[in-house]
Amino acid sequence: MLALLWLLYASFGIIYRSLSPLITPILADLNMSYSQMGFVLGSWQLTYIGAAVMAGFLIDRWGIRRSLFFGTIVISLSVGLRYFSQGFGTFLPIVALFGIGGPLISVGSPKTIALWFQGKDRGTAVGIYLTGPWLGGAFAFAATNRFIMPLMGHNWRLTFALYGFVTLAIAAVWWFLARDVETGDGRKDIGMRRVFKALVKVRNVQVILVLGFLTFSITHGFMNWLPKIFESKGFSPTMAGYASSAPLLAGIPSLLVLPRIIPPHRRGSAIGIMAAAVALSIWLFFTLTGPPMFVALILYGVTSCTLVPLLTLLLMETPEVGQKYMGSAGGLFFCISEIGGFMSPFVVGVLVDWTGAFLAAGYFVIALALAIFCMSFMIRDKDIRHSEPIYQ
Repeated sequence: MLALLWLLYASFGIIYRSLSPLITPILADLNMSYSQMGFVLGSWQLTYIGAAVMAGFLIDRWGIRRSLFFGTIVISLSVGLRYFSQGFGTFLPIVALFGIGGPLISVGSPKTIALWFQGKDRGTAVGIYLTGPWLGGAFAFAATNRFIMPLMGHNWRLTFALYGFVTLAIAAVWWFLARDVETGDGRKDIGMRRVFKALVKVRNVQVILVLGFLTFSITHGFMNWLPKIFESKGFSPTMAGYASSAPLLAGIPSLLVLPRIIPPHRRGSAIGIMAAAVALSIWLFFTLTGPPMFVALILYGVTSCTLVPLLTLLLMETPEVGQKYMGSAGGLFFCISEIGGFMSPFVVGVLVDWTGAFLAAGYFVIALALAIFCMSFMIRDKDIRHSEPIYQ
């Protein structure tokens, strides 16, 4: 199940990151501005916001096998249908379609971990499955312009079509091999509004929701534009893709180790430390050149990648959430988080149009990281306990 989940999330990462390396030819072919591209980059997060809450509630009712299969089919359509784009008006809704299927994967994944793992194994499993989108994203950054585009005759439309077919194949593998867990709890008819109302009254949930908003603002706003930032520094599209994959690859060891070894009562402090390091790394990236700039980028990858798994574990092990309501809580978390995921790429694009450079956008992202550092002191992680396992 963990391997299958990893495959789904890797395809999620490939599709999510595949747009950034192709910004330059798409801008030229579809005659779009930076602001319009920024809006497109954040468009699927906008639809995700509305879909995530419903996705979490449906996952709790439908089960993970059917829910994640449907989500993977939808994201494969989103990337494949980009082949037919004729301009901003048609490109925007096709990219936004990703936000309909994406929540079922990103919300269903922690629900799957909550059902199949317990104790420290949860931290390990969260770290492993979250390497999926990071490695998938690194592949999209490094391979799209170097291998996939030449293979497809340097046609960005065919490149998207290929990614769509690969994702469809992964969906088929999931459908035939995955299975649900019988919890023994039955399906109680509890209203969605009642569940969410109870969840948002929990202090830790409130803090985690705001931290998720800030975290996604950083990762989406910075990483979505990173290939273009490198191109503005004189890198070729191929070299910009290689360089942009560096923080994603650098974060893999952290994902595999830190979620497991950081004890539950230290996760709030760890989030604060990582956020401060993220702010420092982005500042160094925009102020340094040459090898030191890449050292800063690696520091960003090592520290930023741990924020989401730590927040996920905090949410999962909050007593009022546990396994039973992890789908609903995860939907709420990703709904609020993707508001930041939509807002930030658009703000970055607007700032570039206004200033003609990415420096102001860099300071915007730094301010978000410092806000996470300040808010990390509000997390109450002293009384976090592990809930009882459902599946043995």
